[in-house]
Amino acid sequence: MLSRTADSLFWLGRYSERAGNVARGLGATLRMALLAEPVDGVEREWRALMVAAGCEPGFRERHDTAAQEASVHWLTLDPANPSGIAACVEAARRNARTVRTALTVDMWEAINDTWIEFRRFDSGAICGDRLPGFLDWVKSRTLLFNGAAADTMLRDDAWRFTHLGTILERADNTARLLDSRHGAFAPDAAADAACYAHWQAVLRSVGALRAYQHVYHTRLDPARVAELLLLRPELPRSLVSCYAQVERTLEAISAANGGNPGECQRLAGELHARLRFGRVGGILDHGLHDFLTGVIEENITLGQEIARRYLNGQTA
Repeated sequence: MLSRTADSLFWLGRYSERAGNVARGLGATLRMALLAEPVDGVEREWRALMVAAGCEPGFRERHDTAAQEASVHWLTLDPANPSGIAACVEAARRNARTVRTALTVDMWEAINDTWIEFRRFDSGAICGDRLPGFLDWVKSRTLLFNGAAADTMLRDDAWRFTHLGTILERADNTARLLDSRHGAFAPDAAADAACYAHWQAVLRSVGALRAYQHVYHTRLDPARVAELLLLRPELPRSLVSCYAQVERTLEAISAANGGNPGECQRLAGELHARLRFGRVGGILDHGLHDFLTGVIEENITLGQEIARRYLNGQTA
């Protein structure tokens, strides 16, 4: 496969996944903002989401305070935000158009129809009671694309690079979400209503609130929430699950292209092994923030190594 084709498929998967992740995070933050203390508490919630989405520096350049209206616009319709929903939809469609012949009809229609419908939205779509409906629409379109890819693509290199981008973006999002609220998981954190709301918000952001109840059959506990999102392979958005899939996918790509493992495979295997054999107690005792910061940095390095070995070198 040509590197430019692999590059477009990889970033198609990343941008499509990113749009859905931002929509999930927005939905959870809206609930948290309703519970927060006036002004300062609300601003902290919106800044936490922008940290998780990796777009706080750009927001700070344009706004002095993280008011809800400005934050929602920045994360949804503002084309100046490269991690916002508008930019992700545009970039996903641009990459899909570049590799149109590598996609199935269902995949192309899912992306193209999303792009067409999104262009009809105006600022009224994110105001007041209409915002939750808009966010549900974004999530449903991401699920439609992922389902089309899973159900209709041949398991060849086109599938592998699309899937690789999706899973790498998903791992990055889970790590950033947990890190943005790491204070609620500290061993000395008070198990009060505020911390309970933070644990619930993290689970809602990855669609895992019901999964938690199914696995643990008990009320929310910080160690169990962290374990579910870090170390439980049954959860598709857990870090260990994501990096297991990244490792397998890189092995399949390598086997189909000469069988020579690269640095990206070594990094993926190292990350997977650390999580597979990790224990949540040790992670929390040594500091969840330090652990997640390391994972996020290594995820960036992994993306760079994948780009160097297989893609056009795009790493942003």
